[in-house]
Amino acid sequence: MTAAEATIDHGAPTRARYGSMSRDRRWALRWSYFFLVLFAIFFLTPPLYMFITSLKTSHEISAATNPWWVFHPTLSNYIELLTSSTYITFFRNSAIVSIFVVCITMLISVPAAFALARMRFWGSAMLATGVFLTYLVPDSLLFIPLFKMFAVFNEWTGIQLINKWWVLLIVYPTLTVPFATWIMIGYFASIPKELDEAALMDGANYRQILMKIFIPVALPGLIAATIFAFTVSWAQFLYPLAFLTSPDQLVLPVGIITTLIKGDVYNWGQIMTGALLGAAPPLIIYAFLMDYYIAGLTAGATKG
Repeated sequence: MTAAEATIDHGAPTRARYGSMSRDRRWALRWSYFFLVLFAIFFLTPPLYMFITSLKTSHEISAATNPWWVFHPTLSNYIELLTSSTYITFFRNSAIVSIFVVCITMLISVPAAFALARMRFWGSAMLATGVFLTYLVPDSLLFIPLFKMFAVFNEWTGIQLINKWWVLLIVYPTLTVPFATWIMIGYFASIPKELDEAALMDGANYRQILMKIFIPVALPGLIAATIFAFTVSWAQFLYPLAFLTSPDQLVLPVGIITTLIKGDVYNWGQIMTGALLGAAPPLIIYAFLMDYYIAGLTAGATKG
């Protein structure tokens, strides 16, 4: 067998193998794009329909025309809501509650996660698991005992907690603190122990280690926990519906439903407009901080 024949005999299987890999890659990319387009259509169709509806008048919405087309676009729904003192009150209450809940959540979850991840003590692993399990309890089961507890507290002290927007500062952390603590535990555990051991040898205490080493290093995890706490407190619906009744105390998700739906009359144009405006702050936050959010959620998957 000549050298040329040997080259042909050995080169053909190699080219066939690489050609097969190339074909597999092309098919994988095709299927990836197919499911990506399907995913985009499925999740972007409702916001698109909301935006189209928000540009219509009530007469056009009720007319038997193509629901996916705006024949007479108008910004009247946006103007009416943005100039409405009631809607501004809902938005302000939601913003205040969300900001305070984020601060309370981080003040509790960060030290708790640091203690459970680094300051090992008896039962710390069981306590960490218990913290996460409390998050798995649905809020639809918790608001009933919470309502009863507030009623008993009112009987004992005379302090009314129901129908006060600041009561959400008490109940929302029951949803945000457990999960935020769990996120931070995974992130703190991924930080090499040599960092805090070196700091202890240099004379630093645990508070200094947390403030000067762990918080700067764990910034993506902190951002992920912050975004989660803000999203939950901004979009929560059941607790405000159960604990708030007065229009001046309502937050945005409940306020839109209770004021724009009167009996069997649905003001769909303003409902869709209010929902879109209410979804804007979380969307803006996710758009600018998505990379940090993903990094924070996946940090605990590997341990450095």
